[in-house]
Amino acid sequence: MPRRNLFAIAAVGALSLLCWQASQGAKPKDETMELYGLFVDAVEQVQANYVRPVTRKELLESAIKGMLQDLDPHSNYLNTAHYKSFKRSIEGRFGGIGITVGYDSEANRLKVLAPMVGTPAYAAGIMAGDLILEIDGKSTEGMTTDKAVDVLQGQPGQSVKLHVLHEGNDKAETITVNRAIIDVPTVLGDLRKANDQTDFMLDKAKKIGYIRITEFHQNTPSDVKAALDDLKAQGVKGLILDLRGDPGGLLTAAVEISDLFLEKGVIVSTRGRNTIDRTYEAQKEGTFPDVPMVVLVNENSASASEIVAAALQDHKRAQVVGQRSFGKGSVQNLIDLEDGNSVLKLTVATYWRPSGKNIHRFKDAKETDDWGVSPDKGLEVKLTPSEHYAWAISRRDRDLLSGKAAAALQAKENPDKKDEKKEEPKAKPEAKPEAKPAAKAKNEPRPFKDRQLDKALEVLRAKIS
Repeated sequence: MPRRNLFAIAAVGALSLLCWQASQGAKPKDETMELYGLFVDAVEQVQANYVRPVTRKELLESAIKGMLQDLDPHSNYLNTAHYKSFKRSIEGRFGGIGITVGYDSEANRLKVLAPMVGTPAYAAGIMAGDLILEIDGKSTEGMTTDKAVDVLQGQPGQSVKLHVLHEGNDKAETITVNRAIIDVPTVLGDLRKANDQTDFMLDKAKKIGYIRITEFHQNTPSDVKAALDDLKAQGVKGLILDLRGDPGGLLTAAVEISDLFLEKGVIVSTRGRNTIDRTYEAQKEGTFPDVPMVVLVNENSASASEIVAAALQDHKRAQVVGQRSFGKGSVQNLIDLEDGNSVLKLTVATYWRPSGKNIHRFKDAKETDDWGVSPDKGLEVKLTPSEHYAWAISRRDRDLLSGKAAAALQAKENPDKKDEKKEEPKAKPEAKPEAKPAAKAKNEPRPFKDRQLDKALEVLRAKIS
């Protein structure tokens, strides 16, 4: 493309900007054309003199990314390939290793916000809070999350090597992960039944249910409703909603799940500089029975998980136990470019709690500022980095157990429990041969006392009694 054509495109863009400025009441600035001219000169110099050939499309896409990268970690440009990957991730099915990554500004590295349960990364030992130092031998220093997604995704069966530093550890390790089609449930219990179905009843004596949400996808609300129907049929009297390590997801999913527990009132509102403020409210229809509830959160609970926790806390529908959440309360709009072949994912607003307090932790926010979701008074249970590491290991191991191994573990952890034997007396002779292989099971969880979960159970048992 000749220089005059490129400059003509920039001039048209400048004219559009000047017209928009005029419509907004702003005075046109003489420097606008000079800046566009500067951009055109820079593009031509790079294209003519850079050590390798670079297309104008590459340069323009890089320019857009550069424009966005200093705004916030969640605003970015998605070209055709990246947009397809993004849509697959929202739908809950894509090819890759199964992790959600963010950017740690202090370490200048990629950080694992959460491994998706049941995926290759999860099974290999990648954990929430891990710093990814290298991918296939290449440093991640300064790497954007978009680039990370591009590198980590690939054909099923191909392997990728990650050099990671676990939170609380001094020494990094290299973990090889085989890519696969990622299609996993986002609604889980503590363990599985012998038939490998999720067991949502944690305390069968007190009838306390337990639902853990790992991410908020399109199908998550219907899966939560199915779990609640299962618990209701069993006569549930109390419920723990575990959102620890949940990086978030779809706003619509968060609203629908909150609505399952609230009969009325504001769930969340969004506010922005150049967007219409919007408020989402609960409806009475389809509300789950008003049993005592506890919501578990930690420092890796973000976005949609914070919306749910904040809504239930502000309406006093549930008490919050654990540690203060991440503070990711920003709304990203998808703005079509190139007739929908690429998009801008641009932060345009922030989430606000029903109480009117902010959820988002801005760059200059202090610990004393209002952001995120904090545990209720007296219910903060902080885990040390080593405890968090042990919790993540134990949680992963428990999720990897087969149904029979899970049943054996439950019997081992609750030796005085006799309910199952009474219900199925014929199964008694088979108990001994099953216990032996379960004790040697490769995935048997390491001993760990989950103080946050124990506190949640303590709160509910007191209310039920």
